[in-house]
Amino acid sequence: MIEQANRVKQIHENFKQSIWLDFIDREIMRSGKLTSMIEEDGLRGVTSNPAIFAAAIAASADYDADIARLGKSALSDEELFFEIAVADIQQAADLFDGVYNDEVKGADGYVSLEVAPSLALETEKTIAQAHLLWEKVGRKNVMIKIPGTEPGLPAIREVISAGINVNVTLLFGLKRYEAVTEAYISGLEDRLANGETINGIASVASFFLSRIDLLVDPLLDEKGLQDLKGETAIALAKQAYAVYKRVFSSERWQKLADQGAKPQRLLWASTSSKDPAARDTKYVEALIGPDTVDTAPLDTIDAFRDHGIVNATLETGLEEAGNTIRKLTNAGIDLEKVAQQLEAEGIEKFNKPFDKLLNAIAGKRNSR
Repeated sequence: MIEQANRVKQIHENFKQSIWLDFIDREIMRSGKLTSMIEEDGLRGVTSNPAIFAAAIAASADYDADIARLGKSALSDEELFFEIAVADIQQAADLFDGVYNDEVKGADGYVSLEVAPSLALETEKTIAQAHLLWEKVGRKNVMIKIPGTEPGLPAIREVISAGINVNVTLLFGLKRYEAVTEAYISGLEDRLANGETINGIASVASFFLSRIDLLVDPLLDEKGLQDLKGETAIALAKQAYAVYKRVFSSERWQKLADQGAKPQRLLWASTSSKDPAARDTKYVEALIGPDTVDTAPLDTIDAFRDHGIVNATLETGLEEAGNTIRKLTNAGIDLEKVAQQLEAEGIEKFNKPFDKLLNAIAGKRNSR
């Protein structure tokens, strides 16, 4: 009996899309599970966010000793959190060192750490914290996550020009996504103008999926467009990929590519299905294509390994995707307003668990 190839691993091997894990804690590293996923699933990176860290620290005693030790210092609760988070990110980055240094050095193997969610609308403070976290982690294969908010755009440009890898997060709309590509390219141009190299810099633009459908689907019910339910996010993602191909094949981009610049890849985020009636592998299956990244939680990766369908899908159904967007627009659904609402909600979704986390840290410090 021939053993069936790992479905998750096939995505990169056959279609050149990188699968990253949207999860981190000490147990997954200590147990060897993360290493086995790198080897068996072909896992090529990790993303984290404040909610993930909040859950990890609250769910186990793994961090209590560090909190007790650091709690005696003059660090603020937020500074204490980042000391803990940086240690986890360093460990994960070291586990991915082999991926980072494989045949195409720097193509993958990145681990993402996000600036404090309270800074989502603070340009200068975001820049300062991005520098601080980059220096603290001290690994070439780390990405600093910066929200793609309006105030985040100049921060992204500045941080890229400083030679720091960036994962742009919280993207829900095409206009903002294109503005993010502009910030990336401008940052590289600024760096070249300063006489510095650009061939070691990497960036991804994280386009969020399931939250879009969660907001739009009830509007479709109201408009009598039930046949389009669950289709908006995928249609937008396919149009975003068309923007990616246009921007990163331009004459302007080619000048940077000639100097060793790497395109800012699209990353599909929020890929776990929120609709119980939909396939749990829906968003992964619908957007498999080259030079992209898909970050997924453990449950989604486990589900795909078990019953995922591996096909090149990202560049199929483009006409249908365009028709979907046109029908939504004709029905009076403003997708840019949807994106703005989701961005505001996304900031709140990260701020709430982060505040809860800081309160928990404060409680543990004060109880000793």
